[in-house]
Amino acid sequence: QVQLVESGGGLVQPGGSLRLSCAASGSISSIANMRWYRQAPGKQRGLVAGITSGGNTNYVDSVKGRFTISRDNAKNTVYLQMNSLKPGDTAVYYCNADVRVPGTVRYGNYWGQGTQVTVSS
Repeated sequence: QVQLVESGGGLVQPGGSLRLSCAASGSISSIANMRWYRQAPGKQRGLVAGITSGGNTNYVDSVKGRFTISRDNAKNTVYLQMNSLKPGDTAVYYCNADVRVPGTVRYGNYWGQGTQVTVSS
């Protein structure tokens, strides 16, 4: 069983910063790509940022220059540093990862439960 647990969400004023964390636990052989998604009320869930096991990153245009994704492979943890936050960044943020468990050759896709980020004055 693999679990992804996010933390670090909360209420912040426009222009402020938050750092989200997502730790994977359970029976894990390796983790490939890790990603952050977000879903605002009434909108579809969309990709925010992704990072490969080798550290290559990609971002949606709306967060480029403001958000930074990183990971600690030893801790099976991915982070999302969010700076210069805007009200439009308000959403539930979800962690997503491709994980291989012992005894298998394929990677399964797993989701965290989500953490609320609210940007408001």
